[in-house]
Amino acid sequence: MRVVRKFFVASLFMWAIPIAILYAFNNNLLPGVSNMSPYSMTLVSGFLAVISVNIVIAFYIYLAMREPADKHEPDPRFLAEAKASINQSTGDAQQSSQPLKKQQ
Repeated sequence: MRVVRKFFVASLFMWAIPIAILYAFNNNLLPGVSNMSPYSMTLVSGFLAVISVNIVIAFYIYLAMREPADKHEPDPRFLAEAKASINQSTGDAQQSSQPLKKQQ
């Protein structure tokens, strides 16, 4: 459940922070923004919004890397089905190559 909560919070910040930055620039809420040209204001606000999203993504990756790996154990039934699927697909590939060798 903690993983879902972290993902939800990161997703929320990826939407909220860039919108807040753009809103602050467009409504002159930051000091010194009113002195900028509209072109510069658009460039700076867009650049900061993109940078903020990348910071949120990097922070989410950092939190994901800190998760203990031994805490998560895969489902044994899923592992058994995956191994059976791999063995079946490699067996099919070996069987399909046998007629080619016989023909040559």
